[in-house]
Amino acid sequence: MTEKDKTPVSADKGSIEASNSEDIDRFLAQVKSRPASSSSGQRGRLIFAMDATMSRQPTWDAACNLQGQMFAETAAIGCLDVQLIFFRGFGECKASRWASDPRTLSSIMSKVDCRGGHTQIGRVLSHIRKAHKKQPVNAAVYVGDAMEEDIDHLCALAGELGLINVPLFMFQEGHDMVAEPAFREIARLSGGAYCRFDASSAQQLRDLLSAVAVYAAGGRKALQNYSATSGNQVRGLLGQMK
Repeated sequence: MTEKDKTPVSADKGSIEASNSEDIDRFLAQVKSRPASSSSGQRGRLIFAMDATMSRQPTWDAACNLQGQMFAETAAIGCLDVQLIFFRGFGECKASRWASDPRTLSSIMSKVDCRGGHTQIGRVLSHIRKAHKKQPVNAAVYVGDAMEEDIDHLCALAGELGLINVPLFMFQEGHDMVAEPAFREIARLSGGAYCRFDASSAQQLRDLLSAVAVYAAGGRKALQNYSATSGNQVRGLLGQMK
């Protein structure tokens, strides 16, 4: 990642088992229940945040590949700008420039590797709030496997995002018993949704990530159009939202 591709975030973490079908149903229902995210003629803006600490190393390449596919799936919409944020190491937390080209986004992501360190979810949430003040952000995705911060502080930040209508879609890798209730509460307070994923549910993760990105770009109508032109699994998952 070049210096041009990265700007410091100004701010105030295995093996995985199949996703719980109830979580997926609930997640999709919550996505559908959200109001339209972008007005006609406006580009959608999605912030995609990643935990790049060392605990995610075993599945990092696979996760990056899925996220790259998500960007490719949504490129056809033509009205979505994405900013990537990652944290790792000793206090390192960086954000890319906004981009709409999936090749640019995948290239930026491919230059990020995992390094040991603690989670910095609070810095991510603060960055999202600050970015929204400059120009509205329609949704944010967070992918991680741990939570090592003060939960009350994170909940306060999530609540603030809920007040300004920026839903957080929290994806948990694995079954960390501290992260799960924290991620669920962050999603709830922001008006977003929570879902757990693993290696065996890779296709579901890609579909869900794509659904959120499509929603951010064009709201519910775009999401319905996306399901109509996708594979049987996508249509089946979205069919559960009725």
